[in-house]
Amino acid sequence: MSGFVGVVVSDPSLQGQFTQVELRSLKAKFLSLKRDSGGHATTKNLPGLMKKLRGLNEVISEEEIAAHLSQSYPDADQEIEFESFLREYLNLQSRVSAKEGGGGGGGGGKTASSFLKSSTTTLLHNLNQAEKSSYVAHINTYLREDPFLKKYLPIEPTDNQLFDLVRDGVLLCKLINLAVPGTIDERAINKKRVLNPWERNENHTLCLNSAKAIGCTVVNIGTQDLVEGRPHLILGLISQIIKIQLLADLNLKKTPQLVELFDDSKDIDEVLSLSPEKMLLRWMNHHLKKAGYKKTVSNFSTDVKDGEAYAYLLKALAPEHSPETTLETKDPSERAKLVLEQAEKLDCKRYLTPKDITEGSANLNLAFVAQIFQHRNGLTSDTRQVTLNQTASRDDVLLSREERSFRMWINSLGVDSYVNNVFEDVRHGWVLLEVLDKVSPGSVNWKLASKPPIKLPFRKLENCNQVVKIGKELKFSLVNLAGNDIVQGNKKLIVALLWQLMRFNMLQLLNRLRSHSQGSQGKEITDADILKWANSKVKASGRTSQMESFKDKSLSNGRFFLELLSAVQPRVVNWKVVTKGEDDEEKKLNATYTISVARKIGCSVFLLPEDIIEVNQKMILTLTASIMYWSLQKQPQSQSETSEQSEPSSMASDAASDIASEDAASITAASEGEEVNSLSDSMSNLTTYDAISNAPPAENGNGVAG
Repeated sequence: MSGFVGVVVSDPSLQGQFTQVELRSLKAKFLSLKRDSGGHATTKNLPGLMKKLRGLNEVISEEEIAAHLSQSYPDADQEIEFESFLREYLNLQSRVSAKEGGGGGGGGGKTASSFLKSSTTTLLHNLNQAEKSSYVAHINTYLREDPFLKKYLPIEPTDNQLFDLVRDGVLLCKLINLAVPGTIDERAINKKRVLNPWERNENHTLCLNSAKAIGCTVVNIGTQDLVEGRPHLILGLISQIIKIQLLADLNLKKTPQLVELFDDSKDIDEVLSLSPEKMLLRWMNHHLKKAGYKKTVSNFSTDVKDGEAYAYLLKALAPEHSPETTLETKDPSERAKLVLEQAEKLDCKRYLTPKDITEGSANLNLAFVAQIFQHRNGLTSDTRQVTLNQTASRDDVLLSREERSFRMWINSLGVDSYVNNVFEDVRHGWVLLEVLDKVSPGSVNWKLASKPPIKLPFRKLENCNQVVKIGKELKFSLVNLAGNDIVQGNKKLIVALLWQLMRFNMLQLLNRLRSHSQGSQGKEITDADILKWANSKVKASGRTSQMESFKDKSLSNGRFFLELLSAVQPRVVNWKVVTKGEDDEEKKLNATYTISVARKIGCSVFLLPEDIIEVNQKMILTLTASIMYWSLQKQPQSQSETSEQSEPSSMASDAASDIASEDAASITAASEGEEVNSLSDSMSNLTTYDAISNAPPAENGNGVAG
């Protein structure tokens, strides 16, 4: 593909074990080690690097790595080349995998969120044919009537048709919209019968950025992997998307009746913070207890292998389809068969076979139970909290939107912890330390940090105190924030802190790009520079729209951002589908299209259409900055453009002053119980995936170049 330059390994079988994203990351770390070690990577200095790599950190010591390397390289000073380094990495992964293989089905911290942390790495991959068949059945069922896809469906599960169909990106985009309706504006999808390489790349970029925006973990997958149809990566992504769809209703906001599962002593925030799979397990055990089942199901693998729990669950939910013979059957395989025959009467069979039950396939069993919940949850309709959503104040709505965006942003950073609810999951401080380590590497003293689960309250306080200390070192405005405020879950103070973290990350990345293109010359980029850059780009494209500030009410119709996107990537916008933005409906159409077009060119953004319509100035800033970052990545600024931006106009300075003053006041306002102005529904982690930066404009599915 023209314009794509990857890391090439001489051994094709070795290259096939890694994605380009992984190869580039590993190559950069390897070269950095060589530079720091006088130009040589040896058996002696390699363990320190390998200890930090994904899959090895925290599970193997430097001493064990050194011992392993000494078997192949007895001379401690022997130089190791990059390809040998890759092979040793794979060997160590195999060793770790073998060591952990007999570990059983415990519920440690890392497995608690395994459902949404489905692996997208290529290391040690095995293609699960049973899962593939189930996902194909799901796609065939839910998308068979789609106007564009119906000519390609049903997919045959036994061959590679799925992976071939994924190559143009349309199927994955449709699947994301199925999981979270409205995520992608279909007007932004290139849907011609035959797509050129740039159109395909745009679809995959849109897909990956949208997948991140709904909560998928995609840090090890790039557009090139989708173009090549890598089966293990595609199945990992599809698995996450489908599960998000299946578990979408497993929260109190969507299904208030779930409050029936908890007693009055449970704090509502604690209930709201439960992950979807934990809520599903609680629901299942609730009905099993009522049906007389004596055990507690703690996972969707070993605890359901004998099929007995399923027999009791269906007896409780659908007694009309559950004969006593199922419970009387002694053979697990026969019982599993009878269970699925009963489930089929509820239209809940498509995800697994009797063999999948007896072998304890965790993903498929979880999907099966989620499907039962969707069809018959067995909960009463007249609960105490059915009006939960109706009583929420505007402030609660804003905080909820902010929580969603912070959650997606944090999960997109690739931190080890998976966040299900920001306000609850940051209270032990560990997640915030992980985020700080990502945006400001080396700032965290891990020797003073405690990893969850944390039983002693003062350990949580120590973590949170370190968070505040680092924040102050980074010049954040934290006048009224103490570590205990985070431990106590003060939502407004947490929001104010996270906004500053996101903004710091955004400006840091922009400054890094500028320094790469111009050396160390020039002052740091500010909010005012971002505003002026956007106005100058739109003006240079021949259009007259300008924004006075990031809270300019004229931005609510969305047209300025479409003009900006068109300015940085000519003809990416199909102006035939853009409205005048004169009423709420037209404004929403433009806003949803803006977000999808931004993701399509490579901007990783998490804001919602409402943020544009309501002109949430902090979200407007992050959207503009994300477009600027993508543009600077595509083509470094010219010296003239830089010098022009180094002297922001008074208008831009005023805009920066507005936001800066709000930043300084945000924590103070929160501590006094005042309303915080919609702090950051979203912020891009500003990472693009294999975008073809210098590709010429190409026509999209509407006959308009993109």
